[in-house]
This record gives sequence, structure tokens and C-alpha cells, in this order.
Amino acid sequence: MPSPTSLAPRQSTLAGCGAPARNPGATEARIDLGEGAWIDWIPGWLDGGDALFDRCAEELPWGCGERVMYDRIVAEPRLTATLGATAFAPLLPRLSAELSGRYRRRFDWIFANFYRDGSDSVAWHGDRIRRIERHTVIPVLSLGGPRTFALRPRGGGTARRFDMYSGDLLVMGGAAQHTHEHAVPKRRHAQPRISLTFRGADDARKG
Repeated sequence: MPSPTSLAPRQSTLAGCGAPARNPGATEARIDLGEGAWIDWIPGWLDGGDALFDRCAEELPWGCGERVMYDRIVAEPRLTATLGATAFAPLLPRLSAELSGRYRRRFDWIFANFYRDGSDSVAWHGDRIRRIERHTVIPVLSLGGPRTFALRPRGGGTARRFDMYSGDLLVMGGAAQHTHEHAVPKRRHAQPRISLTFRGADDARKG
């Protein structure tokens, strides 16, 4: 498989340049979605996101999953990888520990998606983790080129759209996985992007 970084050109953003480090000045906004669901939206949560993108693109064990569509098996339109939160020390363990302390959840694993260009995407869905648990916390850190993260009520309705740039963090919490669906839609033109989703050990096993 060719290196993911060779699949499309990418332009760095000023916020993404430099060594990765937490931005203590990032402003957090909590959005109440109703029915016990909420989102924390923190643009610029991490400085140096492009440097972390480069390392993840080169070093993660990327693979391509499969799914059934119209009675046939097709490749998923993105690359995926799973890694322990202790990888890439000291940065990812520190970020995982900070999120664990902030949300009082232990994040042991990171699930990564690699969107190589605008044709890579994720359709509307709610994460399948901990179906019997109503309240979950799922932080998503965006690296690399900007992409739209969309969120709508389950079954349809008006969607909220967040343009996520390198270093932006979005946290879905409470009943959000039960009341809402999220997606990363296709775009005509898009730079490569990686999302890191922080999960607990049980979440990683249940996918």
C-alpha cells in the first residue's frame, strides 16, 4: 500500500504548524442538543496538529475495512487504524489523560480514520459502542485538512455542521449516540485529514 501522505497534496494551516502541544487558551462551548445529549466544541484545542498528522499518516498501521452494500462487499471509503493511547509518547498519553480527567472517563484506545481526499467519507450513523449505556463521551480530534463534521437528530432533521480544522476537538456526550447521528460528507475537493477518536478499552473491543 502506498504511504497515505502520497495520495493527495496537503497545505498546512498556521494553527497546525510547529510541534504539537495543548493550547490552554482554547475556548470551549457546550451545546445542549436536548434529551440529555450535548456537544463540547473546542476549536484550536491542539496546536501543531499538522505535525501530528504527518506522524500518524506515516506510522499508524492503516488498513481498509469492508462492508456489505446492495448484496455485495465493498471497501470502506477511508482508511482506519486502532492504537493504544500510550502510543506516540509523551503527547497522546498526555492528551488521553487530560480528556480522562476532564470527562471522568478512562480513554485507553484511539480509533483513527484517514480521509485521503474528498471522496473519502463516513455516512450518517451513531457509534455502536456501549449500546446498553445511555450516556457516553466520545472526543474526536481533527488533524490535517479541514472537513465538515455534521450532526443531526436520529432519523433525519436539520443538521448542525462544524468545519473542523487541524487541532479542533469535538466531544459528543450524554445521550448523543442514541438521539443523534453524525457524518463526514464527501466534498469535491479536500486535503487529507485524520480524525482521532478517544475511546475506553471496552469501547475499542465493541467497535
